[in-house]
Amino acid sequence: MLILPKDSPELQIGILKQKGSGNNMPSNKQQATSNKKPDIRYLNDMRKVICDQKWLKTAPNLELYYMYRGTKKKNGLRYDITVIPARMLGQEFVKTKGHYHSNEYPELYIVLKGVAIFLMQKSKNDQIKNVYTVKARRGGIVIVPPDYEHLTINPTKKELRMGNWIAKKCKNIYKNIQKKHGACYYYTKSGWIKNKNYKKIPKLRFKRPLKSMPKNLDFLKGGHGGI
Repeated sequence: MLILPKDSPELQIGILKQKGSGNNMPSNKQQATSNKKPDIRYLNDMRKVICDQKWLKTAPNLELYYMYRGTKKKNGLRYDITVIPARMLGQEFVKTKGHYHSNEYPELYIVLKGVAIFLMQKSKNDQIKNVYTVKARRGGIVIVPPDYEHLTINPTKKELRMGNWIAKKCKNIYKNIQKKHGACYYYTKSGWIKNKNYKKIPKLRFKRPLKSMPKNLDFLKGGHGGI
């Protein structure tokens, strides 16, 4: 199973260690952390945000990813783990549903295993003002700025595991991305495709992940502010 390293400093995030190997490792449906069962995101929960609607018509209600919430809590912050097995949703690479945060809370992610693409978009008056992605491998750190809608994509044929620190008071809000049937870009076998449900979409920009953890994570507790 996955455990938080005992020697990691308070509020510092570490690469999760794995106990056992081969047949001793848990399946995706088993617990990934001690005393924690995952919330499961099913395809039926995602139907409004999937690009390939033709594939969706006959697709079964698949288990897409697993969320282990609150594996650690400290000083007003919560640490979660998300496991996203490799899968294609028709022509589109598997992704999280996408949301933004109540009270403009920022969030910090670290890739624990595999490769992730984090897509972030900022909207105002129902128009996208900025959109960019960050591609990160194991150990890569990504900060979601306040007031950005965001989702995570697994663009490979291998499992993706990631951890995140977020304020315990923060709530995820899904309605905006659901209304537009996804983020303003989809990532598919053909590359990035614009979501036609948005009237005007800026050019997609590409940024790099952070190489090291911030020394202090208190900025994650301050909603309605910058990072």
